[in-house]
Amino acid sequence: MSSFRHSFDIIGPVMIGPSSSHTAGAARLGRMARSLFGRQPEVAEITLYGSFAKTYKGHGTDVALVAGLLDFETHDPRIPDSLKIAESLDFHVTFRPGRPNPDFHPNTARISLKAGEDAFELLGCSIGGGAVEVLEIYGFQVKITGSYPTLVIPHADRYGVVAAVTAILSAHQLNISTMEVARRGRGSDALMVIGTDEMPPDDAVAAIQSLDAVRQVARINPS
Repeated sequence: MSSFRHSFDIIGPVMIGPSSSHTAGAARLGRMARSLFGRQPEVAEITLYGSFAKTYKGHGTDVALVAGLLDFETHDPRIPDSLKIAESLDFHVTFRPGRPNPDFHPNTARISLKAGEDAFELLGCSIGGGAVEVLEIYGFQVKITGSYPTLVIPHADRYGVVAAVTAILSAHQLNISTMEVARRGRGSDALMVIGTDEMPPDDAVAAIQSLDAVRQVARINPS
């Protein structure tokens, strides 16, 4: 795989790998999972669907997903060695094919991560040209493309939490471009996904994290 190095300044991403969908997109999907998890995983179980499941070794999808989970960008020269690097870090990764699902995009992966007592799961797909979509986080249906700054905020479903978060963003003069709020049930787990015009600064993230009902604040940088 190291013999393939392509730069697409106009029609695709700057990347290492033979396929924008199977390598660049996979690396971005892995990196988004890493950003949302918030730390280096110790264990990853990756279920592949459709074309990903059939060709992941030949097209370097496995190498790219692990590279993303190691926080490598799509053009990082270490990508071809990501499996060896993960092994050297005691980062254990397993791949398995999933049952065919006609509702899934052909390039879909479910990424389950663990580190200590922390666990995280994401369902996403690579839709072409290095672009990706995250479709599910913690069992909540979402649609995150990573094309603009995004905050992902798991929280308890309590009165005033949404208002408190939006007030903090307003105080930092951050314009909200998109917002999704979902919950499992009244007073149960909930999730906010907020797109902003500019990347929220550290102090805004810290202020949101300090809210009693907020469990985590993850930022996704635009790609």
